[in-house]
Amino acid sequence: MGLGEIRRLLREFDIRPKKSLGQNFLVSDTLLRAITSAAEIDEKDTILEIGAGLGTLTRALAEQAQRVIALEIDERLLLPLRKVLQDYPNVEIVQGDILKIDMAQLLTGPGEAAKEVNYKVVANLPYYITSHLLRHLLENPPKPQLLVVTVQREVAERLVAAPGKMSILSVSVQFYGRPRIVARAPARAFYPSPKVASAVVRIDVYAEPLAEVDDVEAFFSLVRAGFAQRRKYLKNSLPQGLGLSADQVTSALRRARIEETLRPQVLSVEDWVRLYRELAPKIAIDPLKKNRDP
Repeated sequence: MGLGEIRRLLREFDIRPKKSLGQNFLVSDTLLRAITSAAEIDEKDTILEIGAGLGTLTRALAEQAQRVIALEIDERLLLPLRKVLQDYPNVEIVQGDILKIDMAQLLTGPGEAAKEVNYKVVANLPYYITSHLLRHLLENPPKPQLLVVTVQREVAERLVAAPGKMSILSVSVQFYGRPRIVARAPARAFYPSPKVASAVVRIDVYAEPLAEVDDVEAFFSLVRAGFAQRRKYLKNSLPQGLGLSADQVTSALRRARIEETLRPQVLSVEDWVRLYRELAPKIAIDPLKKNRDP
């Protein structure tokens, strides 16, 4: 679907894209092919598309997958979506907010158990909720086997960051899967053009998290405490963030084979896991801080 068809649909249904919902519609065939290629879709796949928009990507997915669930939060787009996708019986159009929908109910068919669901997420994600949404998909069952998402380029670089440039977002995603940038997209690949460049990221989700921890919330409580004052050395930031003594933290860092004068962005996921195992009995979780924000 090119720029002309997008504009025609918007005029026909008297729709103006909402900046508040991050509505920038895909108009680049090159980017469309890059996204579908990265998803490695076959005829048995179930695909969840978040933010179906006007159906450009949805239509391409439907031509390759067995089933496509096209989720769209904006009720105004349902009529044009139905028109664009009327010849694709394998597409289910669902209106709703991905952060509020019961994922198991959305994905399962009659007689199918939630744990049996095997699906992929392919989407151009709204920039304003990218971090929260990725965390939601990776932390709540049933988890996808693969995500191919278009995000702001700056966010893409944070997702794939190596030790030295890590963030809470990097740790959150790399704990659950292996992210890599598979394509870059200029602003002109979308209409209206966003003010920032984008990138397509593929995240191969591990069958189990990268490392076993007995309490994921406590683990991320530790990570959050470390990044709360990212300019400080861990030996200084962690005591304050965790309510522990300097001696307790210093001793744990040494046992975990982590230098006391390192800053949080230098640690890998494996480093955080080793440190967590040393501090786990001492970490108290504040229920009000469970919804961590990368």
